[in-house]
Amino acid sequence: MVVMARVLAPYGIQGWIKTRPYTASIATLLDYTTWWLAPARNPEAWREFTVRAARQHGDTLVAALDGLADREAALQWRGAWVAVPRSALPEPGTGEFYWSDLVGLVVVNRVAEKLGRVGKVLETGAHPVLHVESEDGVVRLIPVVAAYVDAIDPAAGRIMVDWPADF
Repeated sequence: MVVMARVLAPYGIQGWIKTRPYTASIATLLDYTTWWLAPARNPEAWREFTVRAARQHGDTLVAALDGLADREAALQWRGAWVAVPRSALPEPGTGEFYWSDLVGLVVVNRVAEKLGRVGKVLETGAHPVLHVESEDGVVRLIPVVAAYVDAIDPAAGRIMVDWPADF
């Protein structure tokens, strides 16, 4: 599964949910007729829902899903992850990557020092940021911009960066 959004809250009284998309374009998730939700407390317990209706609402999406008939049913999914199967996504273009493909990659700097592994990718508004944690618990936040990221190679399992180990 590739996480595409998070459920913020119920929307209205007819079982709609309001979501915060994690996609470059807010409307991307509207292209899918089936969404998978997993509770925040149990992120491996995915459940499939057919999308009855959905639309953009400012910087969020609101959706009516089969099986969520009222506000109380929608409230049970507050904080849940919204995903689609990786196989449902189009292949990224040359030099493009899904953020989920970066999680777990080893980050190495230009002098071959291992800085850690990508735990998650953060959206800051200006550009994504790699949340890199070393084996001894040191956290580095590395902007995903050409000035710092030299190469991303998911096949090799690593990201090459221009970032000092002591920063």
